[in-house]
Amino acid sequence: MFTIPAIILRILSNSCSNVFQKKLTAEGVPPLTINFLTYAGLSIVCIALSITLHPAVLTIKMWEYALTGGLLGALGNGFLIKALEKGELSVLGPINSYKSVAAMAAGIFLAGEMPSPAGIFGTALIIFGSYFIFNSTEEGFSLKLLKRKDIQYRILALIFTAAEAVFIKKIIVQSDIKTAFVLWCVFGTIFSFLLLKIKKIKIKIPAKSSALLVLLLIISTGVMQYTTNYVFKNMNVSYALALFQLSAILSVILGWKYFRETDLKKKLLGSAIMGAGAAILILL
Repeated sequence: MFTIPAIILRILSNSCSNVFQKKLTAEGVPPLTINFLTYAGLSIVCIALSITLHPAVLTIKMWEYALTGGLLGALGNGFLIKALEKGELSVLGPINSYKSVAAMAAGIFLAGEMPSPAGIFGTALIIFGSYFIFNSTEEGFSLKLLKRKDIQYRILALIFTAAEAVFIKKIIVQSDIKTAFVLWCVFGTIFSFLLLKIKKIKIKIPAKSSALLVLLLIISTGVMQYTTNYVFKNMNVSYALALFQLSAILSVILGWKYFRETDLKKKLLGSAIMGAGAAILILL
């Protein structure tokens, strides 16, 4: 009975997180710093949660999943924030629907899985819907889009977060939602800190004007990840990912509302078509 509310809360919190991330980059906070502050803030909250964890579930395999998932998550979130810094929320949000296309392509080339007619139809819908989204850009619906840094970063974020979801699910299956959440926060903090060191970015305390945004981002990201874990626990991951595509429509609306992004009707139509295509591709 709580799965549907969790899905709705996850969609809302995810889109809100994107808004806060984009606002912080607009105020000059480096994307990798935002990435680290988010994970670090959540790790502080996890100190209280860690007391109630059961050490018996922390097997060697669990640590392997946590390490891999933490690295993938830190990279994925870092690339996502970098993409939002350079691009429009209403364009980058709907791109997430291509996650299901990437999964189908991997199935064809790596596992020899041929798509069904429903799969082909779903893929066609995603490509058709993306035409309306990308046609609103200067490059239009063409390969020139791939030369844009924001699109490149968003695609990388998509790949890393899609892979991360697999390891989160593995941790949840072998433990519970709370353990998966704590490990996600802690290892995300470790790897996001290492990314700062690799890029030689010094950690600076955000200005007072940005402090509230950082706090709101930490809260919304925490809600987003915990509800994601809850949905993964109670639903097939592929079904959940299909339903999460509804956030694309909300991203278009928020991009128009807070960042004055244009072509609202065209982008709403495109994101709705892409969401339907993703749902058909994954569910059928």
